[in-house]
Amino acid sequence: MRSLSRRGFLGVLAAAGGSAALAGCGALGIDTPPGQTGDTLPSARPLPEPYRVPLPRPAVVRPVGTEGGADLYAITQRSADVEILPGTRTTIWGYDGTFPGPTFETRTGRPIVVRHRNELPVPTVVHLHGGHTPPESDGWPLDLLLPVGQPTAHQHMPGDLALGTRDHHYPTTQRAATLWYHDHRMDFTGPAVYFGLAGLHLVRDEVEEALPLPRGDREIPLVLCDRSFTADAQFAYPALDRTLTRLPGVEDEWMEGVLGDCILVNGAPWPVAEVDAARHRLRILNAANARRFSLALEVPGGPNLPFTQIGSDGGLLAAPVEHATLDVAPGERFDVVVDLGQVPVGTEVTMVNVLGRGGTREVLRFRVVRAARDDSAVPTRLSEVEQLVPGPVRREFVFRRGALGDHRGWTINDRTFDPDGSQADVPLGETEVWRFRTDVHHPVHVHLDPFQVLARDGRGPGPFDGGWKDTVDVRPGEIVDVAVRFSDYAGRFVMHCHNLEHEDMAMMATVRTTRSKP
Repeated sequence: MRSLSRRGFLGVLAAAGGSAALAGCGALGIDTPPGQTGDTLPSARPLPEPYRVPLPRPAVVRPVGTEGGADLYAITQRSADVEILPGTRTTIWGYDGTFPGPTFETRTGRPIVVRHRNELPVPTVVHLHGGHTPPESDGWPLDLLLPVGQPTAHQHMPGDLALGTRDHHYPTTQRAATLWYHDHRMDFTGPAVYFGLAGLHLVRDEVEEALPLPRGDREIPLVLCDRSFTADAQFAYPALDRTLTRLPGVEDEWMEGVLGDCILVNGAPWPVAEVDAARHRLRILNAANARRFSLALEVPGGPNLPFTQIGSDGGLLAAPVEHATLDVAPGERFDVVVDLGQVPVGTEVTMVNVLGRGGTREVLRFRVVRAARDDSAVPTRLSEVEQLVPGPVRREFVFRRGALGDHRGWTINDRTFDPDGSQADVPLGETEVWRFRTDVHHPVHVHLDPFQVLARDGRGPGPFDGGWKDTVDVRPGEIVDVAVRFSDYAGRFVMHCHNLEHEDMAMMATVRTTRSKP
């Protein structure tokens, strides 16, 4: 089976050995929490009390120079010991040794080059999630950046290999949006992201800056994820191969997805943020491997505060939308405004996950500590959003459990990932309708360009489907139709489930964009 042998691309195992490693993959676990696809990995270490740690803000990375008219950034991927649980140190794999990685702040129309250096013990691949990026910089899963000083151990690998450093060229020819970057190595995305290889990438433009939205300290990035910890405060992850170099996949019990029991926001457990009594803009990213969040803002003795959504994965909506709760699947981003001026100074507003139980219900607390002037507002019109008009081409992609060699894995159209094949050859500039069908929850992510949701089960878009999306949460047994149009760059890209355990166990498909109709 060619696709399975390609998944053994490290060359240290026969295809049969790779199949045996995944033996026993099967049905959903009986302990799967409501609203989730995955099972909880309990921590072996007592976890801290919520709302004792200040909310950190990721550092902002600055250019180190220019190259060919583009701003040049330099990032080192390395391990570091950082404090996550109070009073202990956890070893992470981080961009510049931080968790999450530093935030990029870029501008539409100003190209950048990001030079990544790999000082980790494993190969890596960087993907700018939501980026309109040429294929050679998109993060093709086999285009490995090999660790510094390890050329001979990996010479047999397929793909475009780079030793030590690789430049990623981002034209930034897209509207303002909340993007993120993370590791995308074939078979090992889940553990790499779990150990820390993820960070925010913001694109700004004049359209957004002309709006009277909250800014400065009142614009708060929130990178949500969940982790579990070993007895010595290290990240616990049930990989079959703890070196993350040979055998892909996780232990059978977590084949459906790894759920941690400690909620982290910007790398801190259940933090608290002291804020003004004013509107705040929250850029929310679900960077968890498998956990879905349904967020609510609870006020003691009073009604919950609403979220006013102003943007989605691909930037501003045409008009704001108010939500009582906010459903966020892995990979999705929501740009919202919350009016903390509606509550008295001294109020504690708690962000909770209504899908959680016990500690996984708690997320973040805002402590309103001072009155403040607030000149911000949310306009009734935010931006112009082009409505895609689909042509006659319709494609269907079925996401479900299926054969991975002789055992069970995750498939698209009953096929595992084949880097040499293609499940869709799409002419640039053509608008097509793609239909996604699922068995369980699958957040579907498409590289290169965002899409627009047309319908869920034939009834029109859902409440969280507005604007430009690049990741859509397809619920169990659901049918979601989207309008897809690719532009500018011909080449190989991928579409996959953003439950990272599903992705690593073959739920990914090659998509080829072409300059003429096939």
